[in-house]
Order: sequence, then structure tokens, then C-alpha cells
Amino acid sequence: MLIVVGIKALNEEDHIARTIESALAALDPFTGKVVLADSGSVDRTVEIARRYPIEIVQLANTDERCCGAGAQLAYQSAMDADFFYLLDGDMVLDAEFLKVAVARLQADPQVAGISGVVVECNLVSQQYRISQQNTKHEEANVDRLDGGGLYRVAAVASVNYFADRNLHAFEEFELGARLTSKGWRLLRIGQPAVYHYGHLTGGYRLLWRRLRSGYSGGAGEVLRAALGQPHFKAVLLRLRHLHVGAVVIVWWMMLAGAAASAAWPLLAVIIAAPWAGLALRRGSAALGLYSLASWNVATLGLIGGLLQRRTPPTEPLSHKRLKSLATGTQTQTGIR
Repeated sequence: MLIVVGIKALNEEDHIARTIESALAALDPFTGKVVLADSGSVDRTVEIARRYPIEIVQLANTDERCCGAGAQLAYQSAMDADFFYLLDGDMVLDAEFLKVAVARLQADPQVAGISGVVVECNLVSQQYRISQQNTKHEEANVDRLDGGGLYRVAAVASVNYFADRNLHAFEEFELGARLTSKGWRLLRIGQPAVYHYGHLTGGYRLLWRRLRSGYSGGAGEVLRAALGQPHFKAVLLRLRHLHVGAVVIVWWMMLAGAAASAAWPLLAVIIAAPWAGLALRRGSAALGLYSLASWNVATLGLIGGLLQRRTPPTEPLSHKRLKSLATGTQTQTGIR
């Protein structure tokens, strides 16, 4: 088998049909399969997915639900393939990208994975407008494949597992840190890879959702996972959220000091300065304020993530196989 396209999804009934159709179309020139890894959807995601010639697996224990678990569950069906593409359930895969990425990986055995441009299609949320601002189109070696990518399975095998099942975010960064610390290269090319139809939720509601779901704790979880590991230095140097968290904690201390000493003019300056700087950077006072709020939420999450309990990341995820590609029938076989 050459390629497995793994789709991780949770309650994506609005998007899952076109996501699956795009994956099947992209896979058409190759030998492979599409696998839907569902994290316990309670909407029509699985019902819709059953119409297509794909495999469907579902997380057995929804208490284990997180971004890393969804990605690792998808990968567990790809270990016999040459390449694995990770796709979110609200994305559309560009078929031409897959052709180019396969050719590049076959031509350069030192490259562990290739990503392309993520095109944001829903710009209601401030978060996705900022993501679109930060999108880079030039080809470059990178430290992670944001938004999914095509990976060499042999490279993943050399670092023991695809995604850390404990991570609520930054699972792609964490994988990249392990791969590059092992000597592999990751490449981003300037070609569109996926079209992302992100949440239409407003930015501040999205921040609250990330705080409640544990997503904001991802950076702390990555740091804790790296303690004593070969990729620890890479995490410290490259994970920007750790640097932002350190700055925000110093900012909190300055705020507390100014308030404790009743230095109200200084307090006002300390509050306004980062907002003004971020507003200039984003080209908008509203986006600057949102960025400041996002930094604070991320720092709160960072602290919480450092305290989270961990399950060994090499332990397979228990799951139910809802549909087999060979038979098209439902089974209930779980594995550990």
C-alpha cells in the first residue's frame, strides 16, 4: 500500500462529505485507502461517512479525546503504508498537492514529510484572519507541518509513534521536534495543500472553547512530554507559545507590582503597551486586543498543561472498527 489518508474528525457533519470526497479524489492515481478516525461524534458524521468506500474507526473511550489521540488513531491504520497524510474533518485536500508531495518524498529520502499552503476559507474568527496573515507561500525547511501533511511512514517509525495521544494541541509541532532531532527534514512547498473551513465561532468564544476543552494547554503538555527526551532543546527553542508564556508571566508580575504600589499611571502604560504593539503588528486595534487576550489564555493553558497526567504515548489507543474497507460491514473489535 502506497498511501493512507487519515481523516480525524469530531462532529463534522457539515464538512465530512466533501472532506472524504477530496481525499478519495486525491488518492485516485495511487494505491491506498482513506480512514476516518472519529473521536466519538454525536452528530451525523459517521452516518454520512458510511456512504463512501473508506474504513471507519472510532475512539472507544471518549475520555481520551484530544487532538493527539485523533491523529494517532488515524495513523494506527497506516503502519503498513509508505506514506501517510493527516487531514482534518473540516478540510478539503488538493489533489495536485498530493501528486507533487509524493514525487518529492520519493526523490529525497532525507525528507520525513511535506506540507503546503493552508488556505483559510472562513475568516469570521479573528484567529483565522491572523492565521491567514501569517501564511507563508515560499518553499522552506520547517520545524513542523501545520495543517496536516504527507509523512514518510518509515520516518515516523524511527521516532516510535505519530502523535502523542496526550496532547490537546501542538501534536504536529511535537512530532516535528522528534523527527528533526533525529536528523530528518520537514519541507513546506508553496503549493496549496488544503482548504480549511474552520469554525464560524467568533474569536473570543473560540478562546473560551479552547480553554474549556484543554486545547490551550497543549504547549505545557508538549513541554512536559519533552522532559528528559532528545527533542527537549528543540521544544524550548522553537515552541513560540513557551516564549510568549514567559513574557506574559513577566507582564503579570509587572501588573501586580504596579497595582500593589498604587502606581496607576504606570499600570495604565503596562496594560496599554502590549495592546498597542500587537495592534501595530496586526494592522488593527481589534486584532491587537484579540492577540493580547489569546496570549493570556495560552499562558493560563500552559500552566495547566504542565500539570496534566500522562499515558505512555506508545500505548495503542483502544478503538472500535465501525466499517472495514474489505467488507463494508460493522464490527466492534477493540484493540489495545
